[in-house]
Amino acid sequence: MKSNNLLFTLAAAGTLLASCQQNKKPDPAKADTVASTAEQTVDLPPPYETKSVKNFCKVIGWPAGKTPTAPEGFKVSLYAEKLNNPRNIYIAPNGDVLVALATTEAKGLKKVGSALVGQDDSQNMGDSPNQIVILRDKDGDGVVDNKGMFLSGLNQPFGMAIIGRYFYVANTDGLWRYPYSPGDTRITKDGTRILKLPAGGYNNHWTRNLLVSADSSKIYITVGSGSNVAEHGLANEARRANILVVDKDGANEKIYASGLRNPVGVGFFPGTQTIWTAVNERDELGDMLVPDYLTSVKEGGFYGWPYAYFGQHEDPRLKGQRPDMVKKTIVPDVALGSHTASLGLAFYPDDAFGGKYKNAAFIGQHGSWNSSKLVGYKVVAVPFNGSKPGKPEDFLTGFVANEAKKEVYGRPVGVAVAKDGSLLVADDSGNKIWRVAAAK
Repeated sequence: MKSNNLLFTLAAAGTLLASCQQNKKPDPAKADTVASTAEQTVDLPPPYETKSVKNFCKVIGWPAGKTPTAPEGFKVSLYAEKLNNPRNIYIAPNGDVLVALATTEAKGLKKVGSALVGQDDSQNMGDSPNQIVILRDKDGDGVVDNKGMFLSGLNQPFGMAIIGRYFYVANTDGLWRYPYSPGDTRITKDGTRILKLPAGGYNNHWTRNLLVSADSSKIYITVGSGSNVAEHGLANEARRANILVVDKDGANEKIYASGLRNPVGVGFFPGTQTIWTAVNERDELGDMLVPDYLTSVKEGGFYGWPYAYFGQHEDPRLKGQRPDMVKKTIVPDVALGSHTASLGLAFYPDDAFGGKYKNAAFIGQHGSWNSSKLVGYKVVAVPFNGSKPGKPEDFLTGFVANEAKKEVYGRPVGVAVAKDGSLLVADDSGNKIWRVAAAK
């Protein structure tokens, strides 16, 4: 088969391109070359150049004393363990580490009337997901010495935020708000659902992440698609594949940006109110399609799903349905590899990791199932030169135990920067949180 590879030279004019692309028609003579902000070349083969496969990994767990591997100059240590599916990490203003425990299926819950109620809290807190736990390192030695139940009775929680006297959590089916006082170690008062959200989703698209504006007046909510490529119809995708924005009381919902298949990791570039997101792209077009990506998010912007991918490349499964939407598609900033399941995102605003990593984006790649080879299963860093991203680099590796046997020790997902400047990485399959710090 003729490959007809499409080469994208991504150079420095991306900000201008992103603002103009929706109205600019591509030059037929240069249709295969698109400028963007990353110094990166992305090779996109034609769809179906390789067969779509199902190639699931086998998690074997971490041997005693073994850790992931970071670059020279960094130390990796075990921060917390015996957590049941730690998916996302939130650092409270006082430094408390809050961890959302959840799985694809809402396990560990029983139905009481119309409410979902968690298991008895007297059990080991790690025995039931769909909870949030609180971790504290009281003596500052980089190891958790106090952990407890922070909030239970949830339905696949993921995003978390504290605004004033309220704690917010994004369950898969809604945004909830609970009374909170700074330093609380447990929430005991009832919460209120202030916004209903479309529940569940294709594969791991049940996650709903949160980002709060600098003035605390707005909450941005990520909602992944309900399917791979709208195969169940667009009615099934209402309010999905979007970043939504609401007032802090849940009112005045708007779509901030659309066409984002599964935007999970989300954050502001340090010192700005420019939103960036890590997006988990579509399946079943072959090993090398479609790259997951990191991108800045333009208000009102459309990023392609389901009609187009990585710019104005029409998905063959929806050929001819919406050429107008294909033309509107904004090219993302950085390709992160196809089928890597790039989910977590945290910017590093501190100096402790050295100049190379100042303002870098750290991205947790949960790992593949639709690739003939294991891909992802690591944390990558995207360095920035000013506001312009560079090429992704491996940062935390060693999660793959035996590629030939498809064995992995664990799978990284959520990432967060702790108050002490360390990087915390949630390993949901290993049931651990890893800590990466600059070596002294």
